[in-house]
Amino acid sequence: MINKIFNSYFNASVNICTRAVLIIISAIIYQTFVIVEVFLNSFNLVYPPYLAKPIVLMQSTVIDILKCILSILAYETAMMNGFVRRLLRFMVSLLAIIVYPLTFFVNIKRTRKCPPPVNPILFKSATTLTMMIRNKEITSEEIVAAYIERCKEVNPYVNAIVEPRYEAAIREARSIDKMIASTDKSAEELAKEYPLLGLPMTVKESIAVEGMSNDCGTVYPYRNPAKSDAAIIKLARAAGAIPIAVTNTPQLCMNWETYNNVLGLTTNPYDQQRTTGGSSGGEAALISSAASVMGVGSDIAGSLRLPPMFTGIFGHKPTPKLWSVAGHVPDCLDPDFEEYFTLGPIARYAEDLSLLLKVLKQPGAPDVPFDKPVDITKLKFYYMEGDGSNVSNSIGSDVKNAMNRAKSYIKNTYNIEVQELKIKNIEHMWEIGIRVLLNIRDVRNIYTDPENREKWISMWPDVLKKMFGLSNHNFLCVAYGPLKKFFDALPKSYYKNLLTIFDEIKSKFEKALSDNAVLLFPTFPYPAHKHYRIYYKFLNCGYLTIFSALGLPVTACPIELTNKGLPVGIQIVANKCNDHLTIAVAKEFEKAFGGWVPPNKELEGYIKTA
Repeated sequence: MINKIFNSYFNASVNICTRAVLIIISAIIYQTFVIVEVFLNSFNLVYPPYLAKPIVLMQSTVIDILKCILSILAYETAMMNGFVRRLLRFMVSLLAIIVYPLTFFVNIKRTRKCPPPVNPILFKSATTLTMMIRNKEITSEEIVAAYIERCKEVNPYVNAIVEPRYEAAIREARSIDKMIASTDKSAEELAKEYPLLGLPMTVKESIAVEGMSNDCGTVYPYRNPAKSDAAIIKLARAAGAIPIAVTNTPQLCMNWETYNNVLGLTTNPYDQQRTTGGSSGGEAALISSAASVMGVGSDIAGSLRLPPMFTGIFGHKPTPKLWSVAGHVPDCLDPDFEEYFTLGPIARYAEDLSLLLKVLKQPGAPDVPFDKPVDITKLKFYYMEGDGSNVSNSIGSDVKNAMNRAKSYIKNTYNIEVQELKIKNIEHMWEIGIRVLLNIRDVRNIYTDPENREKWISMWPDVLKKMFGLSNHNFLCVAYGPLKKFFDALPKSYYKNLLTIFDEIKSKFEKALSDNAVLLFPTFPYPAHKHYRIYYKFLNCGYLTIFSALGLPVTACPIELTNKGLPVGIQIVANKCNDHLTIAVAKEFEKAFGGWVPPNKELEGYIKTA
């Protein structure tokens, strides 16, 4: 027994030491390249003139050799064979030996419990509340006031609100109540004209709300509020909705964690030490803590799906171009941007997804039959447990249990076998998803030239400032530039081959899903992790980017809580314009498994933690 324990500790120690050495070597190489780059680009300031020609010749020779080596390495890396994929995962996992203990210590004092909701108003869906307002069973002011009170109660725990508009919201609610009291229109007429009448809503800060912060987590020396509402906010207001706050997002939406250098870190209402995900993490935290009945976010790499999974609520990435993206920060000049980037709804109740999707769809949007009844017995059900890329981690036991519960329910309730979907070459989708999204041109970022949107300013000043802790920009915003340049330098011929494979995969998905099938797919391998651990888990983004690249509608659906009280959910996927199918299945799972569960429910009736 003692020998076994000794061997176990010895092996672990060797493993840790080996990883530490590899990290140090990698860091030295990286720092050396940066320093060499700076010196080579400034040699005329460092060396005397008579050495200029020999240095230029030597530099040219070295660069030619390096280009040859790097082109070979780039090609081999681009090929992403099984060995390279595993190596990539291993190299990233090396970060865990630094990040894991560090995140343990930085989170150790986050022990306060977000109090559970008690006001009965907070337990009703948006669909129910707006019906009650129209029928004069409750006033808009009562509802708005209840949610404002709840926002004030929970925000000290979750830090999700960037800027509130409480007083303006109360005034707008009173105006709606006066209109309802004086109108001779029936409840049915009001429903048709104002389907969101009197409902409070929250909005991700990256989506413009007139007069509110729209900086998207970026540090500026001056306040520059939104000059006008984004297109979907105009539609929401016209339908009777009342924005009460804008919510936190990582800088320029570039992270699967929600923190920035303006507001700081948003925490998970189920456990302060854990992340809400990103980039719609502020919305998810506020909605799941019952401080908002409905909200809107954005998604290009999982931002409407990962935060809902981590916080036990519903999110929906719609069919591309269903909602207008006008008024979002960052924006993009690439005409293909809207094939991958979408705005969408987040809610605690599945029925509210359909309500918002119908009301906020833009003129000329794709035709999605949200009102068409869905017969679950007529649907085909498929499942996949990953993309087989060897880059992402396999799903853990908690996610596997949630998947199995969903499959078993369909089998036991409807006698429908949930079949495994096998797609040829699916293992390439991790790389394809990353390459396709990084191939989008002219996304506004910290390197965008303010005078010419199609050009970049120099990256190196910000890279160097970040290395020495002098930058106001978050890490991934700084890293985006070098990463984009690296992928742009990879062989174009191979990218074309990837696109050929991509077209084949798309056609196979389209054929398999048709107009009468859904796919059950994990959202992430594990429930919400501790803050900042995404830095060694980010390769698992492949679970999300696969459907961003494919442009398929996806509903994030909660299934259960783990033994630690953390939410676990799955993605429900369908073909384009079949959003109504994924939402119908989400409603079915909500009925079967209970849907949203209030955070820290066990504290109800006890003294709240300060």
